[in-house]
Amino acid sequence: MGSGKTTFIRALCHEMDVADTVTSPTFTLVNEYRRPGSTPVYHFDFFRIKKITEVLDFGIEEYFDSAAPCFMEWPELIEPLLPRETMRVSITVTPDGSRIIETIDPGREASAQ
Repeated sequence: MGSGKTTFIRALCHEMDVADTVTSPTFTLVNEYRRPGSTPVYHFDFFRIKKITEVLDFGIEEYFDSAAPCFMEWPELIEPLLPRETMRVSITVTPDGSRIIETIDPGREASAQ
């Protein structure tokens, strides 16, 4: 917690021309942000998920099957449902308070094996 997940997603949304205010959907599970002339951006926060059926019940697969970008906080809680092409981003807070951001591209990961 407090590593900068929402701040990182806010920066990505800014680069994608999202005009809406980007906030963590901790209590709503998903926020939808509009982009002019394009698909929306979906922002999920799975921190409060207790059972994987909770996300199945609200139709997570429809979001994943859409052409829209889906940014997720705490995705490890729904790992079995994540699309194969999911790019993973890890944010680590160092002792001095700076952040280390690492990405794992699923295409490269598969080709490295």
